[in-house]
Amino acid sequence: MRVDKLPPVKTSLKPSNHPYLSGPWTPQHEEVDAFELEVLEGAIPTDIDGIYLRNTENPAHQPLGRHHPFDGDGMIHQIAFSGGKATYRNRFIRTRGFEAEQIAGESLWGGLADPPGVSKRPGFGAHGGLKDTASTDVVVHNGKAIATFYQCGEGYVLDPETLENQGIAPWVPLDGISAHPKVDEATGELMFFNYSKHPPYMHYGVVDADGKLVTYVPIELPGPRLPHDMCFSENWSILNDLPVFWDAELMKHRNLHAVRLHEGVPSRFALIPRHGTAEDVRWFEAEPTYVLHWLNAYEEGDEVVLDGYFQDNPTPKPEGFEQYGEHAHMMAYLDQHSLGSRLHRWRFNLKDGTTTEERLDDRIVEFGMINQQFAGRKYRYVYSTMAKPDWFLFEGFVKHDLETGAAIELKLEPGRYASEAPFAPRIGASDEDDGYLVSFIIDENQGTSECLLIDCKRFEEGPVCRIALPHKLSSGTHATWVDRALLDQAKDRRRAAAAA
Repeated sequence: MRVDKLPPVKTSLKPSNHPYLSGPWTPQHEEVDAFELEVLEGAIPTDIDGIYLRNTENPAHQPLGRHHPFDGDGMIHQIAFSGGKATYRNRFIRTRGFEAEQIAGESLWGGLADPPGVSKRPGFGAHGGLKDTASTDVVVHNGKAIATFYQCGEGYVLDPETLENQGIAPWVPLDGISAHPKVDEATGELMFFNYSKHPPYMHYGVVDADGKLVTYVPIELPGPRLPHDMCFSENWSILNDLPVFWDAELMKHRNLHAVRLHEGVPSRFALIPRHGTAEDVRWFEAEPTYVLHWLNAYEEGDEVVLDGYFQDNPTPKPEGFEQYGEHAHMMAYLDQHSLGSRLHRWRFNLKDGTTTEERLDDRIVEFGMINQQFAGRKYRYVYSTMAKPDWFLFEGFVKHDLETGAAIELKLEPGRYASEAPFAPRIGASDEDDGYLVSFIIDENQGTSECLLIDCKRFEEGPVCRIALPHKLSSGTHATWVDRALLDQAKDRRRAAAAA
């Protein structure tokens, strides 16, 4: 393996036994380009051509207060496949907050778990006191990678092939964009939402295939809310108003951003035509819950069908985590088993305005992926992660066949932890399941990281290829895959626009 190292960034972070600053969450500060990657097992497939991008959380400086894993500076890791070969590179996302702290040589902002007054400068996003790390989500739209922050940030752009930082997306509105904008590969459009602490409390927008903001409308809510994700079908975008959000009294009188379940308040879903207006919104009610991530939506007769992960206990008590002391509350909220997240389906009847719900599986699963060519359309397969009990760590995958109800589990060896695994379609794929899952692995037994590819047609057989990475990664939240053909199409559009 040939490794080219970039000049080091400034860091003041000290070694720690904090549960999310050590082990598989030990921050990685090294930036490299790596070539001639060693294949540990199997062979790199010759029938995929594209790029896997994965974000991780890597605080460069010593926290001012209590550290939460979502506070870490965003870093994008890339592995690019073509012709049976692979290369790797990683880069910090040069957000304005990251750059300011590089100049200062220290942390300037407190984190999610800190009380008011910790930050040394005004913060960003809906919370108002946090640093926009752009570390939550990453998607590729119009040939550009867009890194986003979970509490509504500025939307940072990188070249998906070189990871060159290219600043803030020019179409991002004043209230920012939430993590989890959605890209429809069929049209090239990107749908997004944001939320804030001032009326109307939410907006919805659409960016066209050329990167122009073409729709931006208010979505009236009763007050500040904390949606995390959205979904879309061919004709509808689906937003949510769920009963887990900040306690209004604590926020008003003590400026505390304390999240609680508001008893007796239903879940609400806003269905808006993709390019609709505020007057076109249709609201549907459902059982109270919180949903971190949606999978897909599609239209079937008079209904819009939505799949995601229903939380049975969205505000868990820290019982069983007492050994973590001041971190007990955080540990409970990061544990999928405490939250009880399960695969679930909602059906919204456009004719009579009713909602029906259905539990699709009793397994504790989350962070699911689908073949993105079927996003917004009827689909069959879901690839979810299985979490290690008590931890925000993935120890395996489940492949669900929604048509037959069958499910196949694939668990990693103890001490090995996966990342979210997007579906990479095989070149010339014949059906929805014809491709690979791609995931980075943190091996705590060896102190290394690698990339796995799993043939979805032979899921139960495990990885068909293991590729060594040049350093051990920290863990993180989300990942994406983009076919090189989509990148080439975006380049062609830009050339045509420049020539016009």
